Amino acid sequence: MEEEDVLQECKAQNRKLLFWKFDLNNTSHIDQLLDREGVTLRELMEEEDVLQECKAQNRKLLLFLSKDHCMLELVTLITEEPPSDLEEKTRFKFPNIACELLTSDVALINDKLGGDESLLEKLYHFLEQEPPLNPLLASFFSKTIGNLIARKTDQVISFLRKKHNFISLVLNHIDASAMMDLLLRLISCVEPAPLRMEVLNWLNEERLIQRLTELMHTGRDEERQSNASQTLCDIIRLSRDQANQLSEVTEPDPLLAVLESQENVAELLKNMFEGERTEASVVNGTQVLLTLLESRRSGLEGLMDLYSQGCERSYTVNSSILRAIEPHLKDFQQLLLNPPMRSAILTTVGVLEQPLGSARLHVARLVASLLQTCDLSICQEICRLNTMDLLLDLFFKYTWNNFLHLQVELCVASILNHSAHADLQNPGLQNHEERPATGTGNQAEEGTPASFSLLNTYITLFQHCQLVQRILDAWEENDKIQAEGGRRRGNMGHLTRIANTVVQNLEKGLIIITCISTELPEDCRGRWESFVGDTLRETNRRNTVDLVSTHNLHSSSEDDDMESPFPNDLSIQQAFSDYQIQQMTANFVDQFGFNDEEFSEHDENINAAFDRIAEINFNIDADDHSVSANSAAFEACCKERIQQFDDCEEEEDIWDEKEINYATQIKARSSFGETEVSSSSSWGGPPQQGGEGPQDTSWTSFTEFQPFSR
Repeated sequence: MEEEDVLQECKAQNRKLLFWKFDLNNTSHIDQLLDREGVTLRELMEEEDVLQECKAQNRKLLLFLSKDHCMLELVTLITEEPPSDLEEKTRFKFPNIACELLTSDVALINDKLGGDESLLEKLYHFLEQEPPLNPLLASFFSKTIGNLIARKTDQVISFLRKKHNFISLVLNHIDASAMMDLLLRLISCVEPAPLRMEVLNWLNEERLIQRLTELMHTGRDEERQSNASQTLCDIIRLSRDQANQLSEVTEPDPLLAVLESQENVAELLKNMFEGERTEASVVNGTQVLLTLLESRRSGLEGLMDLYSQGCERSYTVNSSILRAIEPHLKDFQQLLLNPPMRSAILTTVGVLEQPLGSARLHVARLVASLLQTCDLSICQEICRLNTMDLLLDLFFKYTWNNFLHLQVELCVASILNHSAHADLQNPGLQNHEERPATGTGNQAEEGTPASFSLLNTYITLFQHCQLVQRILDAWEENDKIQAEGGRRRGNMGHLTRIANTVVQNLEKGLIIITCISTELPEDCRGRWESFVGDTLRETNRRNTVDLVSTHNLHSSSEDDDMESPFPNDLSIQQAFSDYQIQQMTANFVDQFGFNDEEFSEHDENINAAFDRIAEINFNIDADDHSVSANSAAFEACCKERIQQFDDCEEEEDIWDEKEINYATQIKARSSFGETEVSSSSSWGGPPQQGGEGPQDTSWTSFTEFQPFSR
């Protein structure tokens, strides 16, 4: 019996060891704390797993947290400043945990917070403080109210609508970005659709849009202007997105209707230009205008339509927006001439005494967007003000500002595509049966056809702005600078694309080619023909050639007195410019780089994998030297990799030790393709020919490596 007792005791001890070793105890430390009398909320919040237990629906914990005194303490933590004598890194520890508990999306906590009006009053009292709010507490408040708007919509909306000063208080604290988020939640997170429309009508009755527009006045501080501008832009995008998503729209969005009204746009422009014109007011106001003019199509696709489809695919803009902007085009023109003063800045290419500035850059963006609308009256006014002449002046003055270069390029592309479209609509113009007027004035009011007026912008571009002469002069000046050992100008990539756009329109054989051939001076026509036939063609060839091939050419002709075959970053610059054109919409990250068809089931189309073979581009040089070199490389590869089956050979023992050959093939990659270059041993000299000669056992020789660039 004694032995049996000892055995049982040993088994019990083993079970205890296993229990502690593998942590088989399912009771959490929080449960142990809750079982203790007098436990406080602060003690529970000290536990690292309190949030995890709350989200895991720990019943004991949720019942404790939902007690009246605990809920009140949690709300107090996120709405009142913690004592200032606490250490800074721990001062907001409990307010942060309290916010996470209140927004943990647990039904019991949501019901308690949304159904207790005294707690809602405590939350609301936070807005009644004098500005500025503590930004961290403001974010806690906004997150908590936003969660209630989404989860306890009826109760919270009913409570807020009873507060007649709610919108006023929120706008009073608009310098805190959390208040901007709160407004957007009111617009986007209310469901179902009828209740959402009630909220929109309530916000419209409170004149939300008009009051945000008032905050754009030049006399307001920059933080308020910036947040008000961002809020208006987000409301425009949210309203348009939701309108597109709803299959049945019973009534229009009242906030969007006000935003697109001529009265509100005119008031916005008045606030921008009234009093002292600051860069902040111009930039923030122009951002709202650009959002109103945005294409409904996503980024790259929408803007690149200019190069191929012209005016007939241009997006529709509410005409009231354009009519409000038109009288103020002269004010934007004045900004190009006399921008807000900026101090000199030091750049990587030297000191810039008078920077371009955000104001003028935003004006260029606005002009590009306006030209894309194909609006007759707008194009006439831009033509009358000679705005394109000023933009081209800036293009050639600020040779390193690629953001400006892109906007000017889009302006030129818009004008040329508009003109080509008008020419197609009026084939008689190709024979010069009627010449479009080159004068200025409100020709639309005089009954002049719209196509003639659109062509006026083209005439202005080539005659008054002298686009062709500017291209030629800038190119020759850049060649001179490079010949003297200077750096290639930063606008040459965009200038190349502008020149190609002009040439593409020349090749259409419309009135454009006649105008250029007859209106240009004789010497300029000769220079242009030579430029297009030689210089531009060679530049385009270099910009599309395989970078690896150009590297090989550079290595083999290092002693030749010739320009480097590298495209001077033009290909990189062009790719980056295409990237800049993309709009960073909310779903950009989800769409970037992926094609839904690539993830479809292969069973749906067994030929899908083979169809893409047609998309592969091959670059084959057909000269004798390349053919013989390629043939030799192919034969060598076949001999190395293909072994003939011979029944007479003895079966090879896979376990025999063999000499390992480390000959490798180097692959050089480029953005346009992949090319194999000749192989050599990575650990010695050139490969042995036919086994002749002694084998080199020395260490790596670096003398045969060629530098990638010079």
